[in-house]
Amino acid sequence: MKDSPRQQFRWAPHVSGCASVKPKDYEPRDQVEAAHEYDAWRQLRDSGQPLDVGDLLETPEGRLSICKYVGFEPAQWLLPEPKTLAEPEPAGQTAGT
Repeated sequence: MKDSPRQQFRWAPHVSGCASVKPKDYEPRDQVEAAHEYDAWRQLRDSGQPLDVGDLLETPEGRLSICKYVGFEPAQWLLPEPKTLAEPEPAGQTAGT
């Protein structure tokens, strides 16, 4: 997680359940082969690049887990709604008629 959103995340109240995370707040890091989240946490801690609160782990299948003070919880990407183009008004009509 980038530093600015990490500070907001660290001081936000803890809520349980699936966290919604924004792709713009994250940067990819190295991959780690692990049996589960806590195995990845241990390996990264021992490598000198520990996971911090707010960091994500993603499985090859796309399942996300976010590191919190209480352990790992599920997460999902919060993607912006695609912008739709307004349909042009038919020729000869004006708004309000």
